[in-house]
Amino acid sequence: MTWIWILLAALVAVAALRYRRRLRQHAAGAPVVDDDALRRIIDEGRLTTADDEPLDLEEIAREEDSFWEETWDDAEEE
Repeated sequence: MTWIWILLAALVAVAALRYRRRLRQHAAGAPVVDDDALRRIIDEGRLTTADDEPLDLEEIAREEDSFWEETWDDAEEE
């Protein structure tokens, strides 16, 4: 019975380490907000970074239209 608790503790430890690594990787890609960035936020009302890609509004509209044009089968009642 003790081996179950050891296995459970090991799984929790591995999950915690993976979560911590994922958080660190996510934080590494965050933009740095310095004085110049704050001035841009105040002047323009937003902060853009080099890796922001503009949204393709036409593609989004096409995908939305195709979603709503799909036919949906009624659920079968038993």
